[in-house]
Amino acid sequence: MSTCAVGTGDWKADTILLEKIFEAAEEWKSIVGAIDRPWLVWHVSDRWSWVQQLLILHVGWTPVVGRDPAAPIPTLAPGSVFVDFNARFGFSKMWLHFVIEFSWLFCKDRLAFWHADLLCRLSTMERLAEIFESLRPGELAAVKETGGIRNWLRWKRHRYWELVGCQTNEASRSHWETGTGWWRHFAFHPNCPDAAERERRRSYYWDHGTGIMYWKRRYGGRVRDIPLKLVAEGHCTSIGNPRYRFTWGSPARKDLTVDLDANYQIDTICRRLGIESLLALYDREVEQV
Repeated sequence: MSTCAVGTGDWKADTILLEKIFEAAEEWKSIVGAIDRPWLVWHVSDRWSWVQQLLILHVGWTPVVGRDPAAPIPTLAPGSVFVDFNARFGFSKMWLHFVIEFSWLFCKDRLAFWHADLLCRLSTMERLAEIFESLRPGELAAVKETGGIRNWLRWKRHRYWELVGCQTNEASRSHWETGTGWWRHFAFHPNCPDAAERERRRSYYWDHGTGIMYWKRRYGGRVRDIPLKLVAEGHCTSIGNPRYRFTWGSPARKDLTVDLDANYQIDTICRRLGIESLLALYDREVEQV
């Protein structure tokens, strides 16, 4: 695997320079560390990330905007902060999973996050904010994902999905200490206790968030389930969408910096969710530049 895999959050990648990650986290902390309610926005398209920022500001949280390396510098709403999470690494691909894995190193007490292709009604945002603000030390909230009815009994495939969520610093640090967490292939986590435990973990699903489910079940981690139905209507995903077309030909080459706008019209999505006024503010902002 290349450094590309590291940037997407994969413990099986060839080279993972933990010292460099910890040094970078100190820089992130200098920007984010004093913020009471940081909410990570992963910028792939300007209009989408703008609306996400305004949704976050609506509920009194602070948008912390990172970006996909293929995306341009985002337009920031007043009150948002930008962090170049990739500055020290120069990855060709970097996903939010890379960042949220280490939130205990740079956040004041918690970090909320969501996918770049998710928008919500204002009432849904208010409900999410209530959940996130009520988390006690050591807790996190995320979407439970079991893979549908066919995988209901295949419990080693169950995971928690970072579609939308929030984790306290204590939970994030516990992931690190137990060698679990958000990254893919958590069996290869450097803090996996021993060879026997590594072999045990190798039989589990490889994808992001399986380590969170393992943390809950094996180590007693406290996770509050966010019902998928709460946010599903605003998830502009390729999953279960037969009309979705990948610009570069396959899901393996998915690139949201082009695929998102190619498959979904944000004007239509915002009207459906009753948040079209937020998008109109973007158009005015751009006109003034």
